[in-house]
Order: sequence, then C-alpha cells, then structure tokens
Amino acid sequence: MIELFTAATPNGWKVSIALEEMGLPYTTRLISLGKLEQKEEWFLKINPNGRIPAIVDHDDGDFAVFESGAILIYLADKTGKLLPKEPKARSRALQWLMFQMGGVGPMFGQVHHFLRAAKQMVPYGIERYTAETRRLYGVLDAQLARRDYLAGEYSIADIATYPWVARHEWHKTRLEDYPNVLRWYDTISRRPAVQRGMRVPETH
Repeated sequence: MIELFTAATPNGWKVSIALEEMGLPYTTRLISLGKLEQKEEWFLKINPNGRIPAIVDHDDGDFAVFESGAILIYLADKTGKLLPKEPKARSRALQWLMFQMGGVGPMFGQVHHFLRAAKQMVPYGIERYTAETRRLYGVLDAQLARRDYLAGEYSIADIATYPWVARHEWHKTRLEDYPNVLRWYDTISRRPAVQRGMRVPETH
C-alpha cells in the first residue's frame, strides 16, 4: 500500500491522478499547509525539503519518495505504465516532464503568487511572469498541434502538466487562445481517473 501525503494543489494532484490512472491502492493523509504541517520534524524525515507531495511505499520497505516528478517516475517504473520503455520514447516523455518541472510549474506558480497572494501589486513581477506563462502556453500549443499528447502517447508528462493548466483562470489565461491546448485539456478532463484524482484529498 502506498501512503500519499498531499494537499489540494497542482503538484499534489499530479500524484493522485497518477495513482488513479495506474490503479494502485493508496491511502491519503492531508497535510495542512496553513498550519505548516509540512515543516514538522516527522514530515521532514519523509521529505527533507518540507513540501508536498510525498509518498511512502509500504510495499517496498517503507521507501519514501519526494518531488512530484520523481514520484511520477517511480510510480511509472513500479507499474510499467504511462512511461514508455523504448529509450527514445521514454526520453521524449521525460523531456516534457522536465519542461513542466522546470518551466510550467515554477512560472505559473509565480503568476499565481503575484496575482493572488502578494501583499502589494508588483507590476514588474506580474508582467514578467505573465509574459513567460504565455510563452510556455505557446510552446505547449505548438507541440500539441502535431500530436494528441505531449510526448505522442498519454504519459506522466501530461499528468504533470494538466493540473497546472487546470488553474488557467488563476493566471488569467484564456484556453481559447491556445486551441490545441484546449483540445488536449478537454480530452484529459474527460478521463475518469483524472476526475477522481482531482478530487483528492477531499474525497479519498
């Protein structure tokens, strides 16, 4: 059994979607970010970085994994699902996973901060990260103009990216401006496992 430590954030949803898609049994422990539970000593033993999500695989010697991208790779390797085995296809999926980890997540997150959480309006921050967010959407749209999913077939790269695009209203992005992203987003949104994963941790 896998134990998932999570909260209702895009990074948390990546892992719950993957667990649902892969059909792995798991339990969920909600981490209260507002109470800084992720900084408590017991949690830092699981994730030294003090962030969600994290998992403990109790089927494999209580093995702990942190960082959402690393968790997705671990689960894909564990199950043989959602990450191609052929080296070039695997590399393509991992490239787009890293694109999410290094670009989409950090940049979209900065837009969310400056638009929703900053104590004062910072025009430079808003303009900088909004422009980069639009650029990243353009990269996604161009890639999805040539294929149904980011790496050709549905993979952990799509699972990692989807929850951030699901927050498009938070970064004031009209998906209609990126028709290929919109088509991709609507297709993934209809997947039952994605719908279940997006309801975690509230309903699990």
